[in-house]
Amino acid sequence: MKNSPPPVLLAPAARGGGAALRFPPAEPPPVDEHVVVPELTRDELIRGRKVVAQPALEPHGDAHSLVNAVIGPHVRAGYRPSVDLLTRVSSGSNFATDLSIRREGTDPETGRRYLEELSFEIVNEQSMRDVREKAEDLLARGVRRFFAVLVKRGEVAEWSAAKGEFEPLDLDGALDDPCFVRPLKVRALLEMAAGEVEIARALEQKGNPEIEAIKQRAAREGQREGQREGQREMLLDLLRARFGELPAAALVRVASANAETLHAWARRLLTAGTLDEVLGES
Repeated sequence: MKNSPPPVLLAPAARGGGAALRFPPAEPPPVDEHVVVPELTRDELIRGRKVVAQPALEPHGDAHSLVNAVIGPHVRAGYRPSVDLLTRVSSGSNFATDLSIRREGTDPETGRRYLEELSFEIVNEQSMRDVREKAEDLLARGVRRFFAVLVKRGEVAEWSAAKGEFEPLDLDGALDDPCFVRPLKVRALLEMAAGEVEIARALEQKGNPEIEAIKQRAAREGQREGQREGQREMLLDLLRARFGELPAAALVRVASANAETLHAWARRLLTAGTLDEVLGES
């Protein structure tokens, strides 16, 4: 087991005692050297114990979809999010978490993919023992942070190695990490409406071309609307100067008119003798 001390060998001593000899700790196996068969079996190994990864019920599947959707746009360039990535954690553990984030490319020290830095597990019917042991083994392997989205409790928790337990996060707080382009609201991992807002903000932070195009179109439309508003105010001032206080129906028509109509009315005002002649249909 991963947390067991290294084996001890007793060698004979001069007076019949025993001197303790310790083997150096074994190097962890490569992250992508598997003892279960990826993509052909549902089997995982957690500390030598076989666990079957089951298909999801709606609460788990829905939560998994939301977490993937929210986390993905927040991942900084140079990092890669991955779903159900199988990792060889130790000699007796070979399992996947629901979502993980790792550096892109090849680790020069191992010649293999990088170990994930963040891991997320969606927990609905799953054994908390399995989740806890996954968290312990991954952090001992070198994963920096492990999060559990606890569907039935409506909580997001982070594993604390120091305390040996999951600590719930403030839903109104933010989850910040060097892997992310911006801090994201914890609540977004549980609620669709909050998740959509965080996705949009992450895409904006990354300078997504479509988001930038939408912003530019909105800015141009805002500028045009500002110009139309100025035209409306000027036309209303001129109409009042010619015809006195305007009836409510005239105010409504001017307020809803487009730019072309406002121009046409302004031209008619030069020659019209009545308000109806200005605002008439022809």
